[in-house]
Amino acid sequence: MGVSKTQLFDQRQNEIAQIARVLAHPARVAILQYISRQDSCICSDLVEETGLAQATISQHLSEIKKVGLLRGNFQGRNLCYCIDTDRWNEIQGLFGSFFTRISSQCC
Repeated sequence: MGVSKTQLFDQRQNEIAQIARVLAHPARVAILQYISRQDSCICSDLVEETGLAQATISQHLSEIKKVGLLRGNFQGRNLCYCIDTDRWNEIQGLFGSFFTRISSQCC
């Protein structure tokens, strides 16, 4: 495997690629969809909802947190998650501006 050459690309390109990598996994999409449909932060429902092991869920949550899409807080001994709506809006704008700048010059 080659070494990543992220330094060749600007910050915006790297950020879009990192977010896209997180969103490219169907389990992460399912986790985000489930969390976004809840009225409050969720703690332990993800294992039941997805059918994935707790350790697997934790790994996916960690990847999602790296791009700032989740906020977590402790309720008792449980760490509960919800979507960081400010960051979600920021990401929507980032992808929106990326796709609107593509010109259609195809035949």
